[in-house]
Amino acid sequence: MLTAGIDIGSITAKAALLQDGKIIGTKITFTGYNAEAAGIKVYEETLAEAGLDKSAVAKIVSTGYGRNSVKFADRAFTEILAHAAGAHFVNNKVRTIIDIGGQDSKAISLDETGKVKNFVMNDKCAAGTGKFLEMMARTLELEIEDLGPASLRAKEKVMISSMCTVFAESEVISLIAQNKETPDIIKGLCDSVATRTAALVSRVGKEERVMMTGGVAKNVGVVNSLSERLQTDLVLPPEPQIVGAIGAALIALERGHPPRPLSE
Repeated sequence: MLTAGIDIGSITAKAALLQDGKIIGTKITFTGYNAEAAGIKVYEETLAEAGLDKSAVAKIVSTGYGRNSVKFADRAFTEILAHAAGAHFVNNKVRTIIDIGGQDSKAISLDETGKVKNFVMNDKCAAGTGKFLEMMARTLELEIEDLGPASLRAKEKVMISSMCTVFAESEVISLIAQNKETPDIIKGLCDSVATRTAALVSRVGKEERVMMTGGVAKNVGVVNSLSERLQTDLVLPPEPQIVGAIGAALIALERGHPPRPLSE
């Protein structure tokens, strides 16, 4: 049975194809301004790269903040359920998930079967998310993918005390004016994100093992800071951004649904 999962995030759209529970294709693209078009594009490109036709897919489940824009999906599920299913599939020893995406961050607690026991999400402020780091990179005149490697060169501890994106940007500008080194500022930003995220984890109760998913999991600076605060080595999937899409495809495989359009 061939199933598809489509995860529409605020920054990227992801798709995964599963054949009888085995991953046979994945794709990541930018969401842009049209979530519906992004869903169609990432799905069609994933099928094309796998050499498959739409008619071969039995079920499609969408997830992510833009899940309801995927009109051709059979059902939509929250990213909480999708990430739980995907993380358990990637590593069934995982009991805590940290997911930091473009516009939100969340901590999820799982039982031994991969079912959600508890979860918490950040408030609507962008602080501690991928968008926060993107804005800080722009302020430092860097690409967002440069932040992680640069943080490893930090020598002096720099504090970013504000959790508000606007005020944090003002702090960064002030630190630049004080001639603080860029790697030190970036390390301070990573520590700030980690502190905020660790507070979420404490609310669900950290249980070993802990997996980090989402685009920010590619930032080695945030990963290192989080590992220090949680006092554990984080489990990192081979591709952290597609865990939700994999989970959606698994849900499509495990649950028989009539066509759509209720969200769960």
